[in-house]
Amino acid sequence: MNKKIARYIQDHEDDLLEAWMHEMKKRESERGPNSVSNEMYYNTSKEFISIIVSNVLDSNDKYTKKMGSFAENIVRLGWPLTFITTGLQVLSTIVYERMIEEKELSAEQINEMLIGFDNWMMPISNKMIEIYSETWEKTVSLQKIALQELSAPLIPVFEKISIMPLVGTIDTERARLIMENLLTGVVKHRADVVLIDITGVPVVDTMVAHHIIQAADAVRLVGARCMLVGIRPEIAQTIVNLGINLSQVTTTSTLRKGIEKALEFTNRKIVSLEGMR
Repeated sequence: MNKKIARYIQDHEDDLLEAWMHEMKKRESERGPNSVSNEMYYNTSKEFISIIVSNVLDSNDKYTKKMGSFAENIVRLGWPLTFITTGLQVLSTIVYERMIEEKELSAEQINEMLIGFDNWMMPISNKMIEIYSETWEKTVSLQKIALQELSAPLIPVFEKISIMPLVGTIDTERARLIMENLLTGVVKHRADVVLIDITGVPVVDTMVAHHIIQAADAVRLVGARCMLVGIRPEIAQTIVNLGINLSQVTTTSTLRKGIEKALEFTNRKIVSLEGMR
């Protein structure tokens, strides 16, 4: 039965593809991709049909390789898994109905064909879900690593002065990364002053302040001074209300003021060119 279905799909590929895309376009606004060009949509759908046929006509290794490549492509395009599984069900229904229409079958034969279609579709659906999930987890893991690498960079801006701009929330894992990058960067860049810029941190609570104090203490232990810049009025009020002690950390309201202080700490200052005439 599986080979009959695969051969039928091959022989009527263009008509089936047209009917399938027409049906899937109706579902596009609900759960499918709505920013993909018609050409990309057509090519991806055609590839999907080729893979479905490959399940029967090719070796298992070749079929798995094709399915893996397809899964990577649709994950990159942002197509949800529900849209893909629905697509398989719709295609199966279209092929089944057309095969039934072309033959005069008894009730028993129709029931046998229905069972055959279920046996054909389930392994394909399960394989797609398995490979899609693995590909998605791999993609998310790689993105997480990339974001972690960018989430706490220590940037040297002047000789002996470095800045760590922080954006977003700070959890325990990120706080650990901040600490590691600070200590590694201070030694690497031979920094005497490090500015932690929290302008982009939406909330500073007790936990966040505790992590910042720990980072400042660690920086002092390796012979550098730590400054906290970007203290907005609402953040300052929160820190006071929580009774957080930042007396050991130099603070400023803006990054510019922080850089000016950092230059003073290293016996330098910003001089206007007009003042030098």
